[in-house]
Amino acid sequence: MQRETLINWALFALLPATALIALWMDEPFIITLATKVAILALAGVGLNIALGLGGLVSLGHAAFFGIGGYAMGILASHAQSYAPLMQTPVLIEGTTSMPVIWLVAILASALAALAIGALSLRTTGVYFIMITLAFGQMLYYFAISWPAYGGEDGLSIYVRNGFPGLNTLDPIQFFAVAFVVLAAVLFFAGRLARAPFGLALAAARQNPERVETVGLAPYRLRLVAFVLSGAVTGLAGALFADLNRFVSPTMFSWQMSGEIMIFVILGGVGRLFGPVAGAALFILLEHVLGGLSDYWHVYLGGLLLLVVLFARGGMIGLAAGREVAHD
Repeated sequence: MQRETLINWALFALLPATALIALWMDEPFIITLATKVAILALAGVGLNIALGLGGLVSLGHAAFFGIGGYAMGILASHAQSYAPLMQTPVLIEGTTSMPVIWLVAILASALAALAIGALSLRTTGVYFIMITLAFGQMLYYFAISWPAYGGEDGLSIYVRNGFPGLNTLDPIQFFAVAFVVLAAVLFFAGRLARAPFGLALAAARQNPERVETVGLAPYRLRLVAFVLSGAVTGLAGALFADLNRFVSPTMFSWQMSGEIMIFVILGGVGRLFGPVAGAALFILLEHVLGGLSDYWHVYLGGLLLLVVLFARGGMIGLAAGREVAHD
């Protein structure tokens, strides 16, 4: 446990250290890469709440990632065009305030997760995987056919949303925002795993029949975990759209769901810092190998195969010398 804790702290320190070194070297692109790692790791932490704690293999988490992205895109686009969001007796306008956008993204994603989870969790196994995939694809095709917000071409945002007291156009300050959000969610996820709810959820994953005998409902435990997971993933989507200042239907695609799952598997399912390690490795491979070949995913697939076959605890489990997650 002590060795894994040291690895976690090293990972936690490596991300801001990379950004600060890039700032010293005047390399804003590397700072942007570090920011992307922090945001995608946040999405992975969201999935890990459902997958690692609850054992819920979801191939539809891009639905929540996309909802968070579109929440940001819609609010920011109305703010930049000065057009009201809704024509009601109470005027509802767009905004470029990050805290407000985050709140909307979290609430919208949580409500979607509640609706999707209430139906999906009535199934198990491959049926659960397929129904979550189906919901994600439904939203993907809805976004494509939504011309008011770009349709298939997506929606460009010409302003950078603001955070009180910060200049978010400065790459290092935007990185600081993303990193602090990631740190807060990691703290929340760690406490959740050790809380009575997290222990009950883990028990429901291992033996739902015994959990029922003590008066707990595995369905409700999984539904709450699914909603929390969707809310965190939606927050990551809002930050990702803000980083790119662009939102498109690809945020809803099954490929996006697969990438988020890859972050978790590479780093270690059920491990608190697994998504951080997985996202960092993914972005590193994309940056290094992507410049050598358009088919760099072949190498990623080979690495993923090796991890699944020989390092079931992911990269963190391999480095810590254990396969079973205790975080």
